[in-house]
Amino acid sequence: MTTTDGGVLGDSLSPRRLLSSQTVYDGRIWDVVQDTFEFTPGNEPLVRDYIEHPGAVAVLVLNDADEVLLINQYRHPVRMNLWEIPAGLLDVAGEPPHLAAARELAEETDLIAADWSVLVDLFLSPGSSSEAIRIYLARTTSPVPAEQRHQRTDEEADMAVAWVPFDDAVAAVLAGRIHNPSAVAGLLAAAASRAGGYASLRPVDEAFEAHPRLRSGEPRA
Repeated sequence: MTTTDGGVLGDSLSPRRLLSSQTVYDGRIWDVVQDTFEFTPGNEPLVRDYIEHPGAVAVLVLNDADEVLLINQYRHPVRMNLWEIPAGLLDVAGEPPHLAAARELAEETDLIAADWSVLVDLFLSPGSSSEAIRIYLARTTSPVPAEQRHQRTDEEADMAVAWVPFDDAVAAVLAGRIHNPSAVAGLLAAAASRAGGYASLRPVDEAFEAHPRLRSGEPRA
């Protein structure tokens, strides 16, 4: 699809001159940063506070019975148990996103997948956070050997895991019963991709250029 000016439809990098950047809140998992930047030359600089986030990965797993793997986890900020897909932070230095996704899948569900593709990329709240998340489609699973399984703690300790018919999960999204953003985006993207014979899937190791920390040749002040 093209835009009205004939270009390819898609988001684009739009660098602004960064005048200063400081951490105004040093959090346990993520920080709040205040940037002062030149939005347009000759005008007053703008100041914006936002959550500086390491980014995340998520995995939508399908089996041969066309069922999707969902987990049920308590999320304190919203005081709800949410149906989600396996996910986790990109918080291991130097770990490629697809390997982080495989690690999170094993840690949260005791499963290994042999077939991986990139499904969809998104920013979860680009007006207030730098968080970028990549969602993978994984298939052909097998169990993690018992002696290699991760010990789950805190909210993950009593996490329920269920295989759900894919069409039922998509219907639950559209009915407003599933709210987790990676689950919503992953399920709807997978439904759209399936309708096109999964031709939209991308290679598992495709560069994650949208991620602010993974862009090639773009140093941050």
